[in-house]
Amino acid sequence: MKTTGRTGATPADLTRVRPYGDTLDDGQVQLSYTLPVPYGPEASEAARQVALKMGLEDPKVYHSQDLGEGYTYFIVYARFTQTLDFTKIKVAQIETERMDFYEINAYIEAEIGRKITVLGACTGTDAHSVGIDAIMNMKGYSGEYGLERYPMINAYNLGMQVLNEDLIAHAIEKKADALLVSQVVTQKDVHIKNLAELIDMLEAEGIRQDLLVVAGGPRISHELALELGFDAGFGPRTTAPDVASYIAQEMVARGLAK
Repeated sequence: MKTTGRTGATPADLTRVRPYGDTLDDGQVQLSYTLPVPYGPEASEAARQVALKMGLEDPKVYHSQDLGEGYTYFIVYARFTQTLDFTKIKVAQIETERMDFYEINAYIEAEIGRKITVLGACTGTDAHSVGIDAIMNMKGYSGEYGLERYPMINAYNLGMQVLNEDLIAHAIEKKADALLVSQVVTQKDVHIKNLAELIDMLEAEGIRQDLLVVAGGPRISHELALELGFDAGFGPRTTAPDVASYIAQEMVARGLAK
């Protein structure tokens, strides 16, 4: 199976894809990494051997920088010799139609017949509120209004470092239809533990089936969210209409709009 890429470019075989730098199919890749070794010729050779152990061919260290205290940073060029079949790649994706601000509000009014309640928070120790603010706050992000401006949505931005138990308490008190959980801090997979814990606690309270639970963040994918028991996951470049479209349509599809 072939497809035409850039205008005038040689058609690529999507069943045998590999990276390229200057010429299609040349396999050239650029890597950067740091090794805990002192700067010098031995460090550059160590960086070259690391690339070899990755299965790359003809690695060349194009740049190295002494970071001090026995650490060195490298930029390495090498050749990737394997191929992959792009036609066999399947990725879990959100299937709902993306609507705009006006369409979403009209849809909620027509199909649900009441305002829906959405709670958003950065949970656990996460103090990075930029993502949840972009979705929730009235001023919005990237030219899109946040959920607080939607007349058919009661949006509550609970802020950052919200404990899972406190989020659940607010959900019960406010009779939430959906929870939006933002996770930016991912060191040592702390976001995995926190997200999984929330689902366990919702199930223990007996309310998991009564609401939609959505995760978001730079390391969040729809596939990961599903694996952790969430209904959906949104990654980078997500705006409020993406989330609101999903919530409204999924509520109707699952009979949660009553």
